[in-house]
Amino acid sequence: MLQRRKFIKQTTAAATAGLLLSKNVHAFFELKDMPPVGLQLFTFFNIIDEDVPGTLKKIADIGYKEMESAFSKKGGYYGMQATAFKSLVESLGMAWRSHHVLGAPFKLPPGSKMPTDASGKPITIPPMKNLKDNMQELVDDVAAVGLPFLVCANTPISTTEDIKSSIEVLQKTGEACKKAGIQFCYHNHDAEFKMVDGKVPYEMMLNELDKDNVKFELDLAWAIKGGVNPVDLFNHYPGRFPLWHVKDLDAGRENIMPVGEGTIDFKPIFAAASTAGMQHFFVEHDMPKDAYASITASIANLKKMLA
Repeated sequence: MLQRRKFIKQTTAAATAGLLLSKNVHAFFELKDMPPVGLQLFTFFNIIDEDVPGTLKKIADIGYKEMESAFSKKGGYYGMQATAFKSLVESLGMAWRSHHVLGAPFKLPPGSKMPTDASGKPITIPPMKNLKDNMQELVDDVAAVGLPFLVCANTPISTTEDIKSSIEVLQKTGEACKKAGIQFCYHNHDAEFKMVDGKVPYEMMLNELDKDNVKFELDLAWAIKGGVNPVDLFNHYPGRFPLWHVKDLDAGRENIMPVGEGTIDFKPIFAAASTAGMQHFFVEHDMPKDAYASITASIANLKKMLA
């Protein structure tokens, strides 16, 4: 296993070797060739359950064509069965591509507090099914409606035992998804790039999980906050990142911002989309003050960026 510094150094070396490839694919990934701009609905966690059809219609009117669902205060798929949610999304001219689930029962890390909503109040989360306890049920649920991707949003990685246990759950889920005709992916935050007992959790996942059964949804901003250049990862592990989350960060890498209003240079990242194996990307803004304003700015800036 590589230590964190060695991991970053090795992926950087691979990125340098693949620089010409990244430049050459830029012509292919012009805006007209890119997948439609998608949205991760966690952006609307605080407000979507007040009016699910109305929220989705406004999102569609802003120009989003693809959707990734997440957690709902109503449970299930924003208080609906999967079939009803899919019908609603498609009636608005959008495609439902992916769904987020937890890897294990939700619990806050020691000493942590619940994040706050736009009004400053701690958010509330309903009981949620997870892959450790409800894996087959969750896989069967999305397979029944033909969803192409299921994504583990997070999983315990605080200790070596946590990581080993999580890798076992992810591997079993990947196998179940393959049987069901679904691609399973893992979504990162920045913690996956921090050393645990001398090892990098994200590197352990990349090296130990079956590369066909389990792929990765790279949250570009969280990876950058964790000290890793996404292009380095793409060149070192080509074809393993079919999904992306796209959000921006301020100069201090502390505050999330609409895409194009922060400091991340997205052009070289999108230029390496072919190397990454990217099929869909989803704008996301965790707990924004104004979700509609944020996603409106993000899609406008992305279109300018990728034109």
